[in-house]
Amino acid sequence: MGAFYVNVQRPSLSEPTVNTVFEQLLMSLHHLAALRAMVNADSDRDFARVAVMTWYYGIYCAASAMVAAKDSSLQDDHTGTANQWDRQIAACGLIPRPFDFRLTTMLKKVAAAEVAELRKGSKFVVNNRPTTVDDAIGACVSYLSGTRTYREWQITEELKTRELKKLNLSDFRSKPAKELRDSRLQGKSLGFLHQAFRYRGKANYRDALFLTYEAQVDTVLDGFIDDLQAVLKAFLIAAGAFCFRRVASADWCAFIDDLNQHLHLAVMPRDVWA
Repeated sequence: MGAFYVNVQRPSLSEPTVNTVFEQLLMSLHHLAALRAMVNADSDRDFARVAVMTWYYGIYCAASAMVAAKDSSLQDDHTGTANQWDRQIAACGLIPRPFDFRLTTMLKKVAAAEVAELRKGSKFVVNNRPTTVDDAIGACVSYLSGTRTYREWQITEELKTRELKKLNLSDFRSKPAKELRDSRLQGKSLGFLHQAFRYRGKANYRDALFLTYEAQVDTVLDGFIDDLQAVLKAFLIAAGAFCFRRVASADWCAFIDDLNQHLHLAVMPRDVWA
């Protein structure tokens, strides 16, 4: 990651901004340490739901640190953070593969071409467990495509209850309705943070009842929390490497030295940002 971010410029950040960067990185580290503790539990089943929540907030905090380090802002809600991270980080080539997988539009036809480009021929979808790197890439792109479909449904339902209702329309068969829908979808991009937020929602609300319900759940969840830990750690390594290039070297060294001396977590800064 040091090599990946070698050309990132070091600006002069204000003290409140630097504090925000460090605060968000530290909170993400707490979530990573919690996942490490969950990995050592007797069963992944007992922690499946809260592990997804822990994973998401670790991702969210690390992303917030990156955004703050990029433009000195801190958003008030999850959607705002996802949008800013996508524009300021992913769209600018400031996150490595596969976290950089994104769609520039929600328009189905254009997005389908972007999905095909990302897939590079992989037919793998999320219904099975990946066994190769190509499978894993296919699964990532499949979830990205599925999230686009889900977001399109959300946006069109919102349009039906508001704009279309004002026009006395109930569907998108007419030309004005189609143009309205397409104009709304055209301006929406989709990236990793948007997917993480959807994943968190599925685990916390829609799918929570069934995470450990079926007889085959042990096979499905075996190693699940360890995988969550691996993904969060990789993301946090990247976030820390980027923030290291954005804050003053002396501030970064003081931050790491202080935490390594006084923090008492299962995962320490030296384990992530050696």
